[in-house]
Amino acid sequence: MIFNQVEQASADPILGLTDAFKADPRAEKVNLGVGIYKDESGATPILKSVKLAEEKLLDSETSKSYLGIDGVQAYNQAVQTLLFGKSHDVVVKKRAATAQAPGGTGSLRVAAEFLVKNTAAQTIWVSNPSWANHNNIFNSANLAVKQYGYYRPETHDMDFDAMCADLNTANAGDLVLLHGCCHNPTGIDLNSQQWEAIAKLCLDKQLVPLFDFAYQGFGAGVEEDAQGLRIVANIVPELLVANSFSKNFGLYNERIGAVTLVAESSTIANKAFSQVKSTIRANYSNPPAHGALIVSTILADEALSELWQQELQQMRERIAQMRGLFVESLKACGVEQNFDFINDQNGMFSFSGLTKDQVNQLKVDHGVYIVGSGRISVAGMTKSNMPVICKAIAAVLANS
Repeated sequence: MIFNQVEQASADPILGLTDAFKADPRAEKVNLGVGIYKDESGATPILKSVKLAEEKLLDSETSKSYLGIDGVQAYNQAVQTLLFGKSHDVVVKKRAATAQAPGGTGSLRVAAEFLVKNTAAQTIWVSNPSWANHNNIFNSANLAVKQYGYYRPETHDMDFDAMCADLNTANAGDLVLLHGCCHNPTGIDLNSQQWEAIAKLCLDKQLVPLFDFAYQGFGAGVEEDAQGLRIVANIVPELLVANSFSKNFGLYNERIGAVTLVAESSTIANKAFSQVKSTIRANYSNPPAHGALIVSTILADEALSELWQQELQQMRERIAQMRGLFVESLKACGVEQNFDFINDQNGMFSFSGLTKDQVNQLKVDHGVYIVGSGRISVAGMTKSNMPVICKAIAAVLANS
């Protein structure tokens, strides 16, 4: 008997929170833990552009044969165009190679395993704080995780000096995880000057950037949100990108992402990419087709692509509206603490500054579920649940 030797795993800090939420019998409960977009009715809709693309695929599909190891080729090319633009040196000189992968998580894991098996990389630097699953992914791939400063809790903004100071202690060949936009969990992003400084630091220290790019289009726009990546790619000759279309296409359960390798030349890129494919072959062999076909169909069709951009803009604007309503509703509930900083954050999440004890009190006493770090999914807020959320936070703050 061997299974009785297996210890109980700790609940995932995000998905475990959802399980607890589902088990809560209270009618007036709110889940602001997992990063899923909700419309004003509280539903997670399928985009019209996605529905139309699926109809098109259903009519034209002729086979369910296996894909190649790296997936749908039209999708992989579309990914590179979204990331870098058609005219970037990386694309024009074919210095990038892309493989479809199962979501952002799968993309990060493929990148990490490829690096550990084929390079001298042993350490990855991750922002403090960062997405709760980053450490788990990289530790599982046998990378040592170190943290660089990023957030200044006293003023609820970025501590760029701490970020640079910590990365200056990194060793040549170390990896640096960078959030392309809409930093998870803080919602605080680098500006163009800071991106350039980080790129030069990576070049001087011979550090390898690994971008986690899960929210393109949820910050300022598809092109605007890619500027940080493109600035770094202009300066640093090699990097990796793990991107996802869960959020910006609403394809959560299709698990559609990609890992992109950028090298000094097309020859080096193709040689290194052969090992990325080898890593995939030993893991899941080849990816599922449907999500990639949806994305590539939309991006190849001018009308569908324009519709998707419009729907993405609507989601982005609704999240921004919820930020403003959240701040104003807290004031209306008598909260004296200044939460205006939330309006300066980007993307789906806000770093509220609430303590673990306050977060637990919100859950136990009020049925409002947020991550223990104090990260709130603004994308899950609606006009109807806002009073519940803000009254609960006001009550918790009053008791603290």
